Amino acid sequence: MATTVHAATLLRQRHDGEPVPGWGVVVSGDRIAAVGPVDDLLGAYPGARVRRWAGTLGPGRVHDGPLPPAPTPRERVHALFRLGATAVLAAHLDEPGLRAVVERSDVAVLAAPGPVPLAPGGRADLAVLADDGRCVATVVAGRLVHRRA
Repeated sequence: MATTVHAATLLRQRHDGEPVPGWGVVVSGDRIAAVGPVDDLLGAYPGARVRRWAGTLGPGRVHDGPLPPAPTPRERVHALFRLGATAVLAAHLDEPGLRAVVERSDVAVLAAPGPVPLAPGGRADLAVLADDGRCVATVVAGRLVHRRA
């Protein structure tokens, strides 16, 4: 199982939390193994791949409306990734084809929106946002699914 340290300019453990400089997240498989100061994480996981991002790393966004329009269900899901969304509300998955693509893509389906903090043992759903709010990278269940060029 590959282990990756995701480090960004700032880390926010909760959507409404204060950003902290110099922290990162260790992802092992589809789970968060650790959260803490990057130097400590690099010492504790010496063989891990390191991804450094410019922006604020935090929990993936929960998309709380209809999925963005696109020609195919797969493209609609990828449009979510470009927004930093790693979860959708079940109420907006009314098309069988769309639900199937969401499930295959490991997007979390929630009954209601709620806080999903970055914490050890939690699912590795992360987003890195630039200062202007645009998504730099999206990680769903430990897999990098979007990276802005």
